[in-house]
Amino acid sequence: MARTNPINFIQQVRAEVSKVVWPTRREVLLTTVMVFIMATLTAIFFALVDLGIRGGLQALLGMFN
Repeated sequence: MARTNPINFIQQVRAEVSKVVWPTRREVLLTTVMVFIMATLTAIFFALVDLGIRGGLQALLGMFN
């Protein structure tokens, strides 16, 4: 692997960073809101699954008492 000097490396990094397309404020806000919504829906789903499994196990174990 060829080595580059530090100045050349910094120039290459700056050239690559300038190619990055940064999201707009609106895109960041919408994405953030969607992440919170999906996290909430996932938490609700797993809470309901947990309640279902707990109820099923209690009913199953209650039959043997």
